[in-house]
Amino acid sequence: MMKNQLHLCIQPLFLIALFLLWITACDIQAIQKTDISKTHLGSSECRVIQHELGETCVPLQPQRVIVTDEGALDAVLGIGLQPIAAAESNLAGSRGRQFAGKKIEEIISIGKSSQVNIERIVQLHPDLILGFYFTADNYKLFSQIAPTVKLEAKYLKDGWKDSLREVGEILGKTEQADDALAQYQQRVRQLQKLIKEKLGTMEVSASRFYAGLHNPQFDTIFSFSGWILKEVGLSAPRHQLQATTSPDTYFVLVSLERVDLLDADVLFAMLDPGAEENFKKYQKSQLWQLLKVAKNNRVYTVDSGYWYGGNILAANAILDDLYRYLLGAS
Repeated sequence: MMKNQLHLCIQPLFLIALFLLWITACDIQAIQKTDISKTHLGSSECRVIQHELGETCVPLQPQRVIVTDEGALDAVLGIGLQPIAAAESNLAGSRGRQFAGKKIEEIISIGKSSQVNIERIVQLHPDLILGFYFTADNYKLFSQIAPTVKLEAKYLKDGWKDSLREVGEILGKTEQADDALAQYQQRVRQLQKLIKEKLGTMEVSASRFYAGLHNPQFDTIFSFSGWILKEVGLSAPRHQLQATTSPDTYFVLVSLERVDLLDADVLFAMLDPGAEENFKKYQKSQLWQLLKVAKNNRVYTVDSGYWYGGNILAANAILDDLYRYLLGAS
């Protein structure tokens, strides 16, 4: 009797378990189909873009773009597309001056670049995710949400221009990228002419000061800012050229004892958030006070958020600073 009752109890439980297993299998298949449809669109709706982490079928006219770092945000805004969301810089708490006038307050934050909010990204339903600095593991995760492209970070010289063209190609805005670069080069030529006419030959140094005990550095002619200074006809100090050991060197660290390496006719001191105390320590030293640039009061503090790296907006912001500090233009 007990055996028959036990059998009667087990049988419906078995059927319920079988039913739940079937439902789960259906859900998994549905999720997989959804992921595939998001990541691999039909060939008539997208273009295959090859990048360093693979290849991605990108929508022909993406409308809901999310960027995972400020370099990508700079490039996307620079060609006239407003992303729905973006990660913030790991260093700065607010957007830099390069984003002025770009309705940056309308762009939703997805957290810091080093730790983006995945749940928020999912809720925003992007049709494309772009970035320079995420990992292969991030790529696998992002690709389950939307088509994802890893951009190639090009640090040396004017590699940012190639990056802008790449973003233009991905977003279907090659003409806008070319126009933005043409306008930038026109500004460079105009500034180069004014510098030659009004200032002649001038040595300019660009240095970055970090928060804490980290030694500052000078940026070489092969760096983002260094190459822009070179483009407009400004020279790097000879002692910096001698200390630049190869074309792959885009910065050189400077100890307090070798602060003379920063000397020039003009010094642009890039300050990271919280770097003021470190900068003042150098300024108070006797070696600093012996510098020609300090004696002539030609040291200008600028934001490392766009001087140290970026894209078309950052490059134009540096040109603005050169007009302001060297030529007195407002």
